[in-house]
Amino acid sequence: MERQILHVDVNNAFLSWTAVDMLNSGYPVDIRTIPSIIGGDEERRSGIVLAKSPIAKKFGIITGEPIYFARKKCNKLEVFNGNFEVFNKASNDLYKILLEYTDKIERFSIDECFLDMTSFLGNRKLIDVAYEINSRVEKELGFTVNVGVSSNKLLAKMASDFEKPNKVHTLYEYEIEDKMWSLPVSELFMIGKKTVPKLYNLRIRTIGDLAKTDKEFLIKRFGKFGLMMWNYANGIDDQEVINKPEEPKSIGNSVTLPADTKDPEEINKIILALCEQVSFRLRKHNLIANTVNVQLRTKDFVDYSHQKTLKYATSSTKEILKTAKEIFIEMYKKEPIRLVGVRVDKLENKNEVQISFFTQKSDEKQEKIDNVLDNLKNKYGYNMVTRAGKLEIENIIKGKEKKMKD
Repeated sequence: MERQILHVDVNNAFLSWTAVDMLNSGYPVDIRTIPSIIGGDEERRSGIVLAKSPIAKKFGIITGEPIYFARKKCNKLEVFNGNFEVFNKASNDLYKILLEYTDKIERFSIDECFLDMTSFLGNRKLIDVAYEINSRVEKELGFTVNVGVSSNKLLAKMASDFEKPNKVHTLYEYEIEDKMWSLPVSELFMIGKKTVPKLYNLRIRTIGDLAKTDKEFLIKRFGKFGLMMWNYANGIDDQEVINKPEEPKSIGNSVTLPADTKDPEEINKIILALCEQVSFRLRKHNLIANTVNVQLRTKDFVDYSHQKTLKYATSSTKEILKTAKEIFIEMYKKEPIRLVGVRVDKLENKNEVQISFFTQKSDEKQEKIDNVLDNLKNKYGYNMVTRAGKLEIENIIKGKEKKMKD
């Protein structure tokens, strides 16, 4: 099976994250729209440009130069200090959104992640998920990302570096010659500044030149690095997305409908599918939840949510669904809904919690059913074995899409 990989890269992360934090704190100007930079302490050697706005870039200001020189290029330049706590929170907020799409995420750096969507797509297309992530990050977090779409990590990363900002790009094997080979060899991932002159001396100036160079010659000249360069130039990469699991503090998922709905029956079917997905992930992490939260977004983009504490901590699909439906009945105002979300919070490791005899007996039958389904999903794929709810949600979405086309 061909892998389905995304690379999500925040555009101008440090400046964008600072801008969003300042706007949320009441600052009257979006510093992304003025000549501005994020810089270190000007009184010390750390006084260099860490990030620059698009307008500052037009003045010739470059990342890594002393702020002193940057000010000489633009006398209206505004300088703002970076705040790691702000950066870390923004990075984690992005990660929480990405976790709604797959559990297999590699945080490559503070502002970029690889996602392996191979077992999590269902009937969706990878490109559609990429556009949805791109749109959600901007709407919900206030900054933008580029998303690269491909069948391996290297090509997905290369794709995300194409035209910026706020873009989605594909780079599949059949697109390498047209989209990648004409680029300067310096733009190939892992080619450093010291290597570029050496390649130029060999008349290798583009990625295509490198791809067409004799592999054995490169190995002889550069050793293992020569083989890696040749492989990368030809789009060859078999690295897995390596996720270092962090015990989640909450697990959730949401669905944006292609058309608004006021039908409680339709919404309940969506809640069923979401509860199944959320509880499956709970059991996968060997966690149990104490609270259930249901989120609704109206056609006017107004969000409201309610939560309920469970009688006892559980990962049972049946119990989580029962509580989610109760919450929905209590909170629904009979208005058109465009997004439905379900989240579980106050998670605990199942092995570390003492469960009462009565709770254990009441959950025993349901747990056996859940475990059988989970084992089948793990063996044959999540979307090959599912309750009726998952099928219903797809039918609802397909039906709405058809109505929109008609």
